Amino acid sequence: MAELLLELLTEEIPARMQSRAAEDLAALAREKLTTAGLVPSDVQSYSTPRRLTLVAEGLPERQADTTEERRGPRVGAPSNALDGFLKSAGLASIDQCEARDAGKGVFYFAVIRRPGRAAAEVLPDLLRQIVLELPWPKSMRFPAAGFRWVRPMTSALSLLDGKVLPLALDGVPVGDETRGHRFLAPGKLTVRDFADYRRKLRDAHVMLRREDRRQAITLALYERAAEAQLTVKDDPALLDEVTGLVEWPVVLLGRIDAEFLSLPPEVLTTAMRTHQKYFACLDREGRLAPRFLVTANMIADDGGAAIVAGNERVLRARLSDARFFWEQDRKVALASRIPKLAERVFHARLGSMLDKAGRVMRLAEALAPLVPGAEGAKVRRAAELAKADLSTGMVGEFPELQGVMGRYYALAGGEPADVAAAIAEHYSPLGPGDRCPSAPVSVAVALADKIDSLVGFFSIDEKPTGSKDPYALRRAALGVIRLILENRLRLPLRSLFRQAFAIGREGAYGFAGDPTADLLGFFADRLKVHLRGEGVRHDLIAAVFALGDEDDLVRLLARVAALDAFLKTDDGANLLVAYRRAANIVRIEEKKDGAVYPGEPDPKLLAEPAEATLAAELDRAARESGDALGREAFTAAMAGLARLRGPVDEFFARVTVNCEDRELRANRLRLLAQIRDTLNRVADFSQIEG
Repeated sequence: MAELLLELLTEEIPARMQSRAAEDLAALAREKLTTAGLVPSDVQSYSTPRRLTLVAEGLPERQADTTEERRGPRVGAPSNALDGFLKSAGLASIDQCEARDAGKGVFYFAVIRRPGRAAAEVLPDLLRQIVLELPWPKSMRFPAAGFRWVRPMTSALSLLDGKVLPLALDGVPVGDETRGHRFLAPGKLTVRDFADYRRKLRDAHVMLRREDRRQAITLALYERAAEAQLTVKDDPALLDEVTGLVEWPVVLLGRIDAEFLSLPPEVLTTAMRTHQKYFACLDREGRLAPRFLVTANMIADDGGAAIVAGNERVLRARLSDARFFWEQDRKVALASRIPKLAERVFHARLGSMLDKAGRVMRLAEALAPLVPGAEGAKVRRAAELAKADLSTGMVGEFPELQGVMGRYYALAGGEPADVAAAIAEHYSPLGPGDRCPSAPVSVAVALADKIDSLVGFFSIDEKPTGSKDPYALRRAALGVIRLILENRLRLPLRSLFRQAFAIGREGAYGFAGDPTADLLGFFADRLKVHLRGEGVRHDLIAAVFALGDEDDLVRLLARVAALDAFLKTDDGANLLVAYRRAANIVRIEEKKDGAVYPGEPDPKLLAEPAEATLAAELDRAARESGDALGREAFTAAMAGLARLRGPVDEFFARVTVNCEDRELRANRLRLLAQIRDTLNRVADFSQIEG
């Protein structure tokens, strides 16, 4: 068994792309090796800012021999047919074939034996395919090669059991050498195998494993903070990013000038985090401390003093700009900035941000009565001001603070606290881990903002496709779902979608076709995704959505829960089987007859006691379940259906549906159709799996 080691040394790979690239490299290699008959015992991949590494253990030294049996022409076939067969099989004479009875005559059979190739012969072309096929979100051309890559590739390390494995990468040097840390150990390193490679990189100040770098950074962050009697502000996303920026992390503690501490803490943390990749520190009371932590990719002779001073100087300049914007923005009332939104395009076919704000304000007003505790005047005011901070200098410099700065400026202008909070929260929730608003005014405005976007983009046919979702509509739909479910809101989505569409059409913003039906289907899919982690069956959600009139998500989930509980009982499981039997018989017979069997069965044609009993029970179940559904007593509705099990079982045991009497047969098919239709009032049982 052999070991394959491949390293692709490049200029700095963007941090956000490294983990996925390593995963894709391992998956692609595993697939290619397996297809080539060189199945490895293990495949591992690694990433640092400058390198992608692949190691495949337990590779066979050669492919297995293969044997293929190929049937040729019939014995006695014309010579041109025989010649063509021999040529395709790579044989010289028909004597190399075997004549055999194939059941429909005697045919020639050729056995083609192909010896396996050595791994060293197969791998060069295979590795080139892997390199060229590795997907990147963005790639570029560079002088050394004719293919695209994420960043210029400087060299490649290619070894099979310690020997250089040829690899054609155009002008990129390939051999048994790599390089260590760019600054701390820039010289060449000659490598024998993966163990030697990893050891020499470590000695050359490169931590190959991403997990090792992440752990080292985490430990150093807390140690440096503790030395100053502080704690680190938890930031997993920043930690992931910084892990992809360094090969040899060194954490240093810097200081924030006291003059900047009067800025909102969100401004300080955004300036540090987003632009400089610094970690914030907290004091014992949990307040933002005047210190920051920076992860350097360098061991400095002065202990990092110059690095810290340089970072403090950069941060000082950044915060000076922020302070200027903070002071200037507050000189102008937030409401006076609203007209400037007309200069910002929301979408070429959906108008400006001012148009968007106007639509959201009208829709939020309509939503206010449906959100308990939401005062209409406050909802209108919050929606009116929600986008105004986009015209401020601070948000222009720090776009991540939109909404947040609106809250500060609204409070400074004397707006009520819940109006200001709604401005900050109307973008939320931004993702599964983001807190969902619960204050009534915030909920109403957040819903209006997301529903307007969904309806607008769906109306102009800008829907998510595959993995592409440029307007984050999946996230918006999940946000609406969370706002509704976590706040237990009873909202008629169909009506709201149509109202949002009508508002858009009235303003002549480019809204085209009514997207209500498409949006309800889209929400059904998003709801399945949202509830998957809670163990809610997707087919039950589909079964309730398929009714066509259920758009109240709270009521829908109550119906799904009752249906789930019902199907877990023996009566429910057996009734589902009976439903399928009845529905299948009706479907088959309707197709055969070219007719349908609607309506209720004729009581005069209920010849057998079992069918008369079933008809009576179906009538009772329809009335009782209909009444229960009207009261939203879904468990009671299911209980009413459960009583059908006995009569249905008895019907199938005693009654022949396809009898010779045509009138009786048609009447019995109507009875079976009634079984289907009665159950489908509760949910579309045809959607239920299992």
